[in-house]
Amino acid sequence: MKRVITFVLVLMVALSLIGCGGNKKPADTAKDAPKGEYKANLKVTMTQVATHPYAVGAKKFGDLVKERTNGRIQVTVYTDSQLAKGEREMLEALQQGTIDIYVGSTGPVGNFSPSMLIVDIPFLFRDFNHVDKVLDGSIGKQLLADMDKTGLKGLAFWENGFRHVTNNKGPVKVPEDAKGMKIRTMENKAHMLAFKTAGLNPTPMAWSEVYSALQQKVIDGQENPVAVFYGSKLYEIQKYFSLTGHVYSPALFVVSMKKWNQIPKADQEIIEKTAKEVAAFERKLNRDDEDKKLKEMEGKGLVVTRDVDKAAWQKAMQPAFDEFSKQFGKDKIDAIMNTK
Repeated sequence: MKRVITFVLVLMVALSLIGCGGNKKPADTAKDAPKGEYKANLKVTMTQVATHPYAVGAKKFGDLVKERTNGRIQVTVYTDSQLAKGEREMLEALQQGTIDIYVGSTGPVGNFSPSMLIVDIPFLFRDFNHVDKVLDGSIGKQLLADMDKTGLKGLAFWENGFRHVTNNKGPVKVPEDAKGMKIRTMENKAHMLAFKTAGLNPTPMAWSEVYSALQQKVIDGQENPVAVFYGSKLYEIQKYFSLTGHVYSPALFVVSMKKWNQIPKADQEIIEKTAKEVAAFERKLNRDDEDKKLKEMEGKGLVVTRDVDKAAWQKAMQPAFDEFSKQFGKDKIDAIMNTK
């Protein structure tokens, strides 16, 4: 009888402990998982082709993350708008959590995080050295932090480059040479206002539609950095390339906040550190190749206008500069322009 009673008591204690364990809240995010257990295949989206610095940089990012997580986190890069038609759609997919990472221009990001529009003001940046000082400093860090409220996690500034005007009508040195031309722009208030005040007809359009729109003469031209023009082979249908350098266009490395919140802190640190490290690689790659690409395209018949009157372009776009100076505050504009 004593043995039976002892067995019953032990059984009751065991059942009690199991019941308590059943009430324990289960781990509901990857952050609760023991280190080393988290696995993921992150999808990276972009509008550009596989040879563009974005894609080369994203491939390097993926290789480094895979190595630094012992293969637990892998990265698949989808180029040429495979996952979404345009950059705005890509960013919306990140908000919804259906795409993990975006590498692309800041242009459409201003529609989600208004403070980012400041970097798209015409003639704000002097040169590449100025760009690096601003975007890698306190100003750039604040712009990235502002994105946290939008469902987007900005990790680093990569590079698109200084933007230039191209067309199929004739050489363009001053704004009057392009007066009335329908120029494709991104859906970006700063860009559109700048061209409007300079006397052109800005026409926002998804990048995936631009080649056919130029072919069919729906638009007269477009504006983009050298690498974008070259990678998309627009020299096949555009005759004139003018080095206006009217806007410096940063690129962003952005993670879906929904995905970011699922990643353990230790892995977040690896991803962020790698994104910043590869930023320097991608920028250098983009800059080193510009002159080579221009000369190659000239060999294919492209007419490159190097003696652009930048002072005339700056004067023509000054009303847009003044308008956005009011919006963002002169102190913020001065902080960027006075960065040494």
